Amino acid sequence: MQAISPCDDNPVPSPCEIAEPAALTSPLVFSSPHSGRFYPPEFLAASRLSPQALRSSEDMAVDQLFDAAPIHGAPLLKANYPRAYLDVNREAGELDPKLFDPPPPAHAKCTLRVAAGLGVAPRVVSEGHAIYAGKIPLSEGLARIEAVHRPYHAQLRHLMERAWAKFGVAILIDCHSMPSRMPTGNAHRPYEPVAADIVIGDRYGASCDPQFAHQVHAFFSGLGYRVARNKPYAGGFITEHYAARARNHHALQIEINRALYMNEKTFELLPAFERVKADMAHLVATLASTQPLARATPRQAAE
Repeated sequence: MQAISPCDDNPVPSPCEIAEPAALTSPLVFSSPHSGRFYPPEFLAASRLSPQALRSSEDMAVDQLFDAAPIHGAPLLKANYPRAYLDVNREAGELDPKLFDPPPPAHAKCTLRVAAGLGVAPRVVSEGHAIYAGKIPLSEGLARIEAVHRPYHAQLRHLMERAWAKFGVAILIDCHSMPSRMPTGNAHRPYEPVAADIVIGDRYGASCDPQFAHQVHAFFSGLGYRVARNKPYAGGFITEHYAARARNHHALQIEINRALYMNEKTFELLPAFERVKADMAHLVATLASTQPLARATPRQAAE
């Protein structure tokens, strides 16, 4: 078994990293927005939770599961900061009025995610545990957005536009993990297992060409995984924001059940991690070799 360190060796890492291919040969762009594991000391000091509890929101080792992307000609963008600190899979304006003092400006977006405490700067982690004893300065939240959120999305926009310029299509694969059980709201049966190993989210067909989503679904089913579509995860801000099918920009979210590859209590990677990682590498290789949704580049189309 392999333990995952709660901190990076670099005391002040960059907000994100791109693992680039030696040559860009695929329109695929891989994103791992929730696998960051650098917890700033000042954040740990401000939180009422233990580092172990904070890590319950982390998509453990998802960046490692998909690290074959550059080998097959596609970039992998990965966050360095955890979602408990700043969630890059939220819109920058999703500011929680219950978290900040002074409250956010009137134009802040009060979405259902914000109401649940899961705005761009989360108020809670998994199972609803409050991160802070009280409110935090609004200036702190805005500073995190500038330092972490904006650089991540600047890089993701660049990668998508670069793929589109070269191939005439850009396909974002947003990579996540999910807990193996979900709260029910029933006091007699507070949790129930997630009835899927893999959940594919295409926002009910809005964010991705159906044939491509079906290809990914069929791939995982063929390997024996239990696959669900859009429930309980249809895709978050990244999947919605970077999808523009009229421009041949497609986005698909993949959620992997954590129980397949890790101990959810100790955060240790299980021996099965290597098999799951090999399956994800196989997925990357398969999609890259088929050149999905390939179109003429803008320059070719004009000739």
